[in-house]
Amino acid sequence: MKRQHTAAVSALTLLVAFAAGTAAYAALRLKASARLARAGHAFAHEAEAEGARLLVVGDSTARGTGASGAACSVPGLLSRANPSLTVVNRAREGAGFDEVLAQLDGRERFDAVLVLAGGIDLLRGTREAALRDAVRQVAQRARLQAELVVFMPPGNLAHVPFFLPPWNWWLGWRSRRLHAIVAETAAANGARYVSLLSDRDVDPFARHPKRMRGRDGLHPNDAGYELWQRELETQAQLSAKLRRIGRSAAARGPAI
Repeated sequence: MKRQHTAAVSALTLLVAFAAGTAAYAALRLKASARLARAGHAFAHEAEAEGARLLVVGDSTARGTGASGAACSVPGLLSRANPSLTVVNRAREGAGFDEVLAQLDGRERFDAVLVLAGGIDLLRGTREAALRDAVRQVAQRARLQAELVVFMPPGNLAHVPFFLPPWNWWLGWRSRRLHAIVAETAAANGARYVSLLSDRDVDPFARHPKRMRGRDGLHPNDAGYELWQRELETQAQLSAKLRRIGRSAAARGPAI
């Protein structure tokens, strides 16, 4: 019995040491990712022609961290597809949904609001009740600024290569809960939800990380953001809706 107890304690000690080691490794990688996020700048564009107006809020993914340049971020790709689109980008690196709420301050009206956020809340371990409340407030405030609101939280963080067991198991569960909360809240508040969540065996970010992720291993690269943009168009048809709004605005002419 004593021998079994000793073996159990030894196994538990090894497990705790392994978990601590993988946590320390992930923490180092996250620090490098934070430095990369601070080095970039967000895409914004003031169109000359009368067209639709898009407000972008969120975290470093809304700023295009990991891409070769701001023009290769999701807002940049939207602008490329819609030359008459004005893009106002208030996203900040490290912003959770509670900080996104502050990015929606003001009474300025837009034709659409795109919310790219959620990863920071997963990494912080934001409690589910607080997360649900923050997402709800973001949805409600965004609807005050635009009729069309689109949420696009990140994919499954369990598939990030440097998150090892047991932390990737926890992040996988957290990612699924985040998407469920955003989907439910968007539906309840008249917003659209775009899912980037998929199983490991079909997720391009898990199958081809070097092809889809930036040099920090966490954020998408140019190809990754292009995939996000395709999902945005497939699931929400955002560009088509923005073009229709732009044509209507051009037909009305400038406001007098």
